[in-house]
Amino acid sequence: MFRAWMDLAFASARLCQEAQEVVVLRTMKLALGDAASHREAQRMLTEKSFALAEAMGTLATGGSMHKVVGRYRSQVRANKRRLTR
Repeated sequence: MFRAWMDLAFASARLCQEAQEVVVLRTMKLALGDAASHREAQRMLTEKSFALAEAMGTLATGGSMHKVVGRYRSQVRANKRRLTR
């Protein structure tokens, strides 16, 4: 049981670190103020809404926090790859 909590804590900490990297990349993109930055802002809001709904659905159907954190991490990594191109 302790190991499961530690794994979740470690994955959550990694998610926080990865999310901060994406926040920096998005902030730089939004600072440009061009049409691409407006699309990024809209995309960000849409992604956050869908991610929250997906997480709530996962938990409501008996899914684990490990699954939710793992899914968030994959979405954050995809954003990082897209923003660093």
